[in-house]
Amino acid sequence: MSKHAAKWSSLLVLLMLSMGSIQGAFAADKPFVERKIVLQISDPNPFKQTLVLNVANNLIKEYGPDKVAIEIVAFGPGLRLLFADNANKGRIQALSDSADVDFFACSNTIKSMTKKLGHVPEINPLAASTGPGVVRILELIDEGYVLIKP
Repeated sequence: MSKHAAKWSSLLVLLMLSMGSIQGAFAADKPFVERKIVLQISDPNPFKQTLVLNVANNLIKEYGPDKVAIEIVAFGPGLRLLFADNANKGRIQALSDSADVDFFACSNTIKSMTKKLGHVPEINPLAASTGPGVVRILELIDEGYVLIKP
C-alpha cells in the first residue's frame, strides 16, 4: 500500500471511530429502556448474519423500539454484514431508522481486511467504527448489556 493510501486509510478509521462515540450516545437517549442487548456477529455465514438481524427485529417486536436498546457489533469475518454492498443493507437501514439499532464495526478487522484486500473495505454508512469489537462488547456488558451470539 502506498504512503498516500495508508494516510487515507488512517483518516478513514479515525473518522469512523469518532462516529462511534457519537452514535453510542444515541442509545442513552432512551430513558425507558427495559432491556439492553448487544448482538455479536463474527461469522461469515450469510445465514448467521441474517439471523442476527432477525433476533434484533424479534426483540423490537417483543419489547417495542423505546423499551430495548440494541447494538450489533461485527468483527472478524462477521464484518462482512456491515459491508456497504451486503445483501442485508435494506434491513440494516430499516432497523436503524425504525428502532435506532446501533451498528459497530471493529477497527482491527477493518485494518486487517484492508491489508488483505489492498484497499479499505466500504462499510455501511450506518455503522460506526469502534476499537476492537471484543472490547466494545466488554464495555457494553459493564454497562448492563446482555450479550447474545445467535
